[in-house]
Amino acid sequence: MVLTPEKQTTKLPPSTHEFADVIHRLEAGGSMLPDTPENLMQIIGIYKAYAVPMDFYWRDLLYIAEQVFLDPFPFFKYFISDEYLQRHNHYAGDDADLRIWRGPATAHPELLEFMEKGETTKMPKLLHHLLHDRVNMEFAEACMRAMLWHRHMYAPVNQFDAYLDSDEYRANADRAIKAYFKRNPLMMGMYKLFPEMFIEQCRQMSYYSNLGLFWEVMAPVFFEMSDIYDEGGFKGVPDAMNFLVNGIFAIAGRPIYHHVYVDGECYEVIPKSKGFTWLYEAALPYVEAVFYRTAPFRGTKSYNAQAGQVPDKQTDFHYGILYADVFPVGTAGIPPTLLMQDMLHFLPKYLKDYYLEHCRGDEDILIQLGITFQRSMYNVTSAVIQALRTALLYPLDDPNPKHLQANREFFEMQIGRFCRPEYGMRDAARLRQIQSPDYR
Repeated sequence: MVLTPEKQTTKLPPSTHEFADVIHRLEAGGSMLPDTPENLMQIIGIYKAYAVPMDFYWRDLLYIAEQVFLDPFPFFKYFISDEYLQRHNHYAGDDADLRIWRGPATAHPELLEFMEKGETTKMPKLLHHLLHDRVNMEFAEACMRAMLWHRHMYAPVNQFDAYLDSDEYRANADRAIKAYFKRNPLMMGMYKLFPEMFIEQCRQMSYYSNLGLFWEVMAPVFFEMSDIYDEGGFKGVPDAMNFLVNGIFAIAGRPIYHHVYVDGECYEVIPKSKGFTWLYEAALPYVEAVFYRTAPFRGTKSYNAQAGQVPDKQTDFHYGILYADVFPVGTAGIPPTLLMQDMLHFLPKYLKDYYLEHCRGDEDILIQLGITFQRSMYNVTSAVIQALRTALLYPLDDPNPKHLQANREFFEMQIGRFCRPEYGMRDAARLRQIQSPDYR
């Protein structure tokens, strides 16, 4: 049972945490994001705007992992094949394994329309690409590299990274690599000289597949949330958060694998039979690597590592969206800028109207969009926190005060991550800002 804030009957004294109001809200079954109609409208609108490019991200990530693989000159890796555009999402359409979204299983109509016309007009794919009038797959690859960089998270529950270092994985990768380069003696010679380089590239391809399979779930989740909101089905932010919580448990066991296809033959680099799952091997590492950690953005600020401005430990990295100072610098190397530009094309009308009312014209809309996205990801993180509490601890209405205290300590530990003074974490975290509607 999930309690609403109005129904909470706590048996504990008030929390003394710096963010006591947020702790009490979580204990009542709520989100870190305050429950207001404006917040609900913003997060659902941005989920829809995110889901459309995400529908391209997951398809292209799998295309790269399964087909492009170790191409030494992957100039056309973003030119996704029609097969992958028509590939049925396992969580949408009539033939879904588990139907989350009531829409079609193939690529979203808005995505196909944008791919054809872009911001300019209908023209060959190559011109759209060269003019950067396209979905920015560089953002998706930045997320993948963040997961690759921050490997071994949630071990030993997460077995994915341990397997990437195993002899079994090396043997599977070896078969796929030799099959892929069987007609290329130069690359086969390179592989014999530098086997570790090729194996490491294969590990990166496995993370392409990991993230693609993760986002294949999230796209229909966000599409369905948008439809439910349009139908008046969500009454508040906790409803939206609980939809995510229920979704996490519904698809927690979705297999995470990596297959490579060479001349129509499938090479199982990571077989489904290994039992790697969506929750432990993809979702939790993704949230940790992308929402919390990532890495300092190159080209926007100078960091002096000797002066302690960059953490010594990767676990202390705090450059994800939950800590981001959202600003579009207009350069192609800044992942949030690329995502904000992608989402701009697919905003629902009600969110466009909101931005026109509250921002300084079109020049400001990317900043407002980025801040909305930040709010929405605090809500997604809240869903992950509540799901972990459900899996590891006790119900929110548990009658045992000791159990409620254990829940509180868990919530305080999670929120405490945003209060650490080291490396400016407390100042960088945006938890305080999202509590106010004036954070724009």
